[in-house]
Amino acid sequence: MGDWWQRNIMEPGKLPLLLALGAFVLTFVITRVVTRLIRAGKGPFGNVETGGVHIHHVVPGVVLTVVGGFGAVAGGRHGFGSALAAVVFGVGAGLVLDEFALILHLDDVYWTEAGRKSVEAVVLTAALVGLVLAGFTPFGVDGLSQDEMQDRVNVVATVAANFLFSLLSLAKGKARLAVFGVIVPVIALVGAVRLARPGSPWARRFYARRPRARARARLRAYRHDRRWTGPRRTLQDWIGGRPDPH
Repeated sequence: MGDWWQRNIMEPGKLPLLLALGAFVLTFVITRVVTRLIRAGKGPFGNVETGGVHIHHVVPGVVLTVVGGFGAVAGGRHGFGSALAAVVFGVGAGLVLDEFALILHLDDVYWTEAGRKSVEAVVLTAALVGLVLAGFTPFGVDGLSQDEMQDRVNVVATVAANFLFSLLSLAKGKARLAVFGVIVPVIALVGAVRLARPGSPWARRFYARRPRARARARLRAYRHDRRWTGPRRTLQDWIGGRPDPH
């Protein structure tokens, strides 16, 4: 375990990423705690307003993300400046993605059903960065040997194949598998070979004249949603708070 930590997490250049991820997750947790207290009318916290305008925390989040991003570019990958820029960027990203749904809908949907997208975006981002910290790199290039890395043809072929798997997963309506498949290609391969979800671009194009395939796709999607929608919503409620009832 110690060797793995030193090899992957404490590898030179990865400390800023670790600091950014820690700041990102901690900022999201603190922000959700504060917003839930404000919603419940408890504690000393309250909404920030100026001139009658509610200032959402995505605003300082954007500022901190910009400052941290440019600071990281200017400061390189080592030293105190790089570490500080990483923390600032992580805090800003946590504030921004906590209101991802607001940006997506251009409306204050924080405590609505649509607001669950913010929690999904945060969990997805943290998981992907965690995989990168654990030693995975996009499109499986980390799985190549030293000799293969020197052979550009093999590298290009590997990246192209894994990118195709992710693209097929996305076309089949399996966005989560497609995104995770960018880091762990075998996940995208699973999404690429399985039936497409009803209504996906792949299903509209290739299942239009195949009623049996359409029926199988609908049945599989129904079984999958019935099995996983409840636990996923429970987890989202636990992390981000239960949306307001309609």
